[in-house]
Amino acid sequence: MTRQSVLASTAPKPIGPYSQAATAPGLGVLFLSGQTPIDASTGELVDGDAEAQTRRVFHNLEHVLTEAGLGWDDVVKVNVYLTSMADFAAMNSVYRDIFNEPFPARTTVAVAELPLNARVEIELTAALR
Repeated sequence: MTRQSVLASTAPKPIGPYSQAATAPGLGVLFLSGQTPIDASTGELVDGDAEAQTRRVFHNLEHVLTEAGLGWDDVVKVNVYLTSMADFAAMNSVYRDIFNEPFPARTTVAVAELPLNARVEIELTAALR
């Protein structure tokens, strides 16, 4: 099995040794690495509250999905990492703007810290067409 990666030039470049997304022939799913609220044009974390940062994260993920020829309706699983569960409602508000019913499966957990001191990081699994 040969791993294949996706690189969207319009999304932030990975800040470590990983792909923005990866799959393998015959697997049927695309795994999108966690995105943080980095502005691709500056490489800097966007200022703002949890809602603003969540919007940027989904903006970044959308670029990777689009590069792979996929969209929000192809997403089957979402993992959300928050540095504070106090940001859950703000993240959830943006999430409802992105996804339609039936919603993807989702896990949301609080973590001690995220890269670059982001408030939110989100990773996705999408079904390939």
